[in-house]
Amino acid sequence: MRVLVIEDELRLAATLQDLLELNGYTADVRHDGESGLDEALTGIYDVILLDVMLPKLDGFSVLRRLRDGGNATPVLMLTARSEVTDRVEGLDRGADYYLTKPFDPKELLACVRALTRRQPELRNPDALEFGGVRLDKSRFTLICGERSVRLSRKEFDIMEQLLLNRNLVLTKESLLLKIWGYESEAEDNNVEVYISFLRKKLAHLHAKVRIRTIRMVGYCLEEEN
Repeated sequence: MRVLVIEDELRLAATLQDLLELNGYTADVRHDGESGLDEALTGIYDVILLDVMLPKLDGFSVLRRLRDGGNATPVLMLTARSEVTDRVEGLDRGADYYLTKPFDPKELLACVRALTRRQPELRNPDALEFGGVRLDKSRFTLICGERSVRLSRKEFDIMEQLLLNRNLVLTKESLLLKIWGYESEAEDNNVEVYISFLRKKLAHLHAKVRIRTIRMVGYCLEEEN
């Protein structure tokens, strides 16, 4: 899962990024409201951590523009101000939760987990199991029957997206944005290489699902007949 951190305190932003990545998330950081809004509008994030006091564009304005534009990505607002009026304003503008600095890292991670569970495709307990293939998030392992195989981080992230969007076509562009990020120089062949790796691992597992190529478009995870 991909998290966007919009925080102007450089040390705190780096700490949050490290914390999230140590717990299995991919985290991108922006240090002002304008660049944070531009990044958030790409739609590639599962959760946004948004500071209130930001240069160029404050957190409330970022949130308002996101919601006015129809972006429903869960937002956890962060602030050093504990006044009730600030919390009410953030929630009224569309924030999903509010944490006052300083906060416990365990509480922040719990909030992120809670917000991802609110998304329909992530609430389904079977969302990461399909056609007898299961993705073990705690061990980065793909399992089918008695067989299992470890995945690299990129393999895991792509397989997660395929399972979450099973029977739907994922374009190469969407996978590049979701897995590598908006500013990455990765190209279509990077996706092709990891899809090839995953196909070999599914074959090793004797899985009854396959990654089908949709010519000139992308990929679809489906059960074999």
